[in-house]
Amino acid sequence: MSQHTHPKSPQDPFHAHDHAHCAESVLRRAEDQAQEEGVRLTPVRRRVLEILLESHRAMGAYEVLERLAAEGFGKQPPVAYRALDFLVEQGLAHRVRRLNAYAACLSNQRDHAPAFLICRGCEQVAEAETPELRAAMLALAAAHDFTIERSTVEILGLCGRCAAADAAEKAKA
Repeated sequence: MSQHTHPKSPQDPFHAHDHAHCAESVLRRAEDQAQEEGVRLTPVRRRVLEILLESHRAMGAYEVLERLAAEGFGKQPPVAYRALDFLVEQGLAHRVRRLNAYAACLSNQRDHAPAFLICRGCEQVAEAETPELRAAMLALAAAHDFTIERSTVEILGLCGRCAAADAAEKAKA
């Protein structure tokens, strides 16, 4: 399977939306939440969140670190990892384990159970709310006297543009 490329517009991971508004909303939520909870959204933490918000693509810690180093924030791995860990703990970012990477959380709800739709062609990641799946997981856990501490649903496939490109490529073969 070849890698498909298409414009990686932050406005359209899989569908059109106002990404600038998404990013502004997440940054406002981060500032408000930090103030409410008495934690510090340091310049490094804020910048890491801004970097994650630039596109709908999960980024590895070293990719984030390269950006931080280029901007004078330091080049030691703990700089990026501490900021990323903080953002995950605060519900402002998610770790996408399939990619060993991080993505900004676009939900306004701190306690939610998203599914990540990961395009294996363009590597964009969409965070989808899954209330029905969350309800099913909670019911399953309750039926087995189990308490869920963390769950991550990662769905690998092709976005519409990459699926169309893949079909066209196969038709040529």
